[in-house]
Amino acid sequence: MSIVIHAENISKAYRLGQLDGRSFLAEWRARLSGKPARNEADGIWALRDLSFDVREGDVVGLLGRNGAGKSTLLKLLSAIMAPTTGRIRIKGRVASLLEVGTGFHMELTGRENVFLNGAILGMNRRQVAARFDEIVAFSGVEQFIDTPVKRYSSGMRMRLAFAVAAHLDSEIVILDEVLAVGDAGFQRKCLDKVGALARSGRTIFFVAHQAATVEALCTRGMVLNKGRMEFDGTQTEALSHYYASEQVAPLPLSERADREGSGEVRLTGVEILNGSGFATDSVPSGGAVTIRLGYTRRTAEVFPHLVVSLQVTTQLGVPVFCHSNWFTGEQLGVSEESGVFVCHLPRLPLPESVYRVECRVVSEGRGGRLLDGLKGAFEFRVGPGDFYGSGKTPTLETGLAFVEGKWGVERDALRVERA
Repeated sequence: MSIVIHAENISKAYRLGQLDGRSFLAEWRARLSGKPARNEADGIWALRDLSFDVREGDVVGLLGRNGAGKSTLLKLLSAIMAPTTGRIRIKGRVASLLEVGTGFHMELTGRENVFLNGAILGMNRRQVAARFDEIVAFSGVEQFIDTPVKRYSSGMRMRLAFAVAAHLDSEIVILDEVLAVGDAGFQRKCLDKVGALARSGRTIFFVAHQAATVEALCTRGMVLNKGRMEFDGTQTEALSHYYASEQVAPLPLSERADREGSGEVRLTGVEILNGSGFATDSVPSGGAVTIRLGYTRRTAEVFPHLVVSLQVTTQLGVPVFCHSNWFTGEQLGVSEESGVFVCHLPRLPLPESVYRVECRVVSEGRGGRLLDGLKGAFEFRVGPGDFYGSGKTPTLETGLAFVEGKWGVERDALRVERA
């Protein structure tokens, strides 16, 4: 596929303080002549020496902490601002929505603002009219479309603005954290619409702080740190890099103070073994894994029946599955002062990603109590693997877990029983 965005050594500096008229003209004369307008000491560099190519159909999620330069980069790509140094080449029509509601006039009606906002975003009146009903239906403000926008709630204005921008005929769509507009139902519509745009072959470049959105919608991820490109790769790799850089190295379980429970039994360490019995922190999808949890008994009481559970979640904390000896009916007892709880999973039903595990030890029976509990006790990576034995590897976008099953064709008609 062809390259639609080419950025070459782009940097952007913001001047501290204000410019008087003479300094302003001098700066623009310098910029027009191709000379440096300022030196580094004059201001703050929001971006430094970024170079990348985006191909047609790429869906790029931009990650980074506040102040990393994400919004500045999108403004440069939208031609709202010019880079201080470097150059950007863009092939195709660009639709940008960097601030939801931009272009709305409070005294005009919703209908009038649809046409006004459409014109500002590059649509002519005929194009807006052809999509007007679709835009209004998507926004859900049909009842108020002829009411002045000043009487709309902020949520209604956001919904209408996103609906206009999302229905543009453009090859490249640039969004700055606008997928969280409105209520939960409308957020789902926004995500579905962006997904539909991506499937249609549009190139999409957006900022999103929600890892689930990046994982589900993107094909590529970029991580900015203090204005520089820190990572550029697949969305899964970018998320792993971003979250790894944001976290402090976890303490050994024996040193963790952020635990719950009485402490009568305490988890002291974890070991992950692959199908060959070797210690690892990465297991292939569909492969066997054994999790060994070391423990100590810190009381004279003996526990003949314990429930030990592993709650596996995504990096966002979304539950994927829970496994426990209570589910399997196996008895675990603790009579020694120390030992190891062992959980063997013969076929890990997870797509490629990084997962977190919460561990809990509970005394079973009437009055059962939590003895030890650790959220984020450890993490492990699932790499690519052949879960279905077909050579095909579904990704996290298809779902949070794999399910075994078989398909076939029968000649018999459906046997539908009706009540």
